[in-house]
Amino acid sequence: MMLRKEFLTALFLTLAGHSVHANLFFELYPNDLLFGKGNPDLSNGEAPLIKPVQKAFDQMAEAAKKENVTLKIVSGYRSFERQKQIWNTKYSRNQKAGLDPIDNIKKIITFSTLPGTSRHHWGTEVDLIDGSQKEEGDVLLTQKFQGEGPYARLALWMQENASQFGFYLPYTNNKKRKGFSFEPWHYSYAPVSIQMLKAYLKLDLISFLKASEVLGKEVFDIDFISTYIEENVKGINPVLL
Repeated sequence: MMLRKEFLTALFLTLAGHSVHANLFFELYPNDLLFGKGNPDLSNGEAPLIKPVQKAFDQMAEAAKKENVTLKIVSGYRSFERQKQIWNTKYSRNQKAGLDPIDNIKKIITFSTLPGTSRHHWGTEVDLIDGSQKEEGDVLLTQKFQGEGPYARLALWMQENASQFGFYLPYTNNKKRKGFSFEPWHYSYAPVSIQMLKAYLKLDLISFLKASEVLGKEVFDIDFISTYIEENVKGINPVLL
């Protein structure tokens, strides 16, 4: 069970519109942590999470195990530096293939986020597979979570049960949703991530990116960033807004 202090913290974070709760939140999660920098208080393991999220996940994993579904996290917390490495590698590869900066960035953001904008920076997100199934090739492919795919059972269990533990898909299969493509493997812990997003949207993303070593940053003007925030950062499951 969640400890009383951690339970109260999660409860405060779910309550919007009160200055005391807002002040508590900003003390717990300052700007650098929202951008994927700093030293968040993470759980141990290969795919760490912030501790309240880890406790909720462990409870969910225990429930899933009773129904022969093994929840395995393949990606949890991801730092700015790690996301920058992923981004710059893709950007350089596309650049060598002849893509101009705009088309290069459009291709990358089909699935990958700009460094400093990933929800994984917060330690509230998990990319999941069924650990009881054999891992072959790229495990995070949509077709593997559908039909006869190896993770279809996991996807169904999560669809039916995840919300009971506070977890929701950010990138749903809603055709009207803009931004990143459908990710049936990605779940967010709402009691914390909702308030993180509220705080994040108040940050100066343009100045942060312009001061970084992210490739393609010459394209990041106010029009690009405004559209990116509206479609990619806010283009999520409305339950998480």
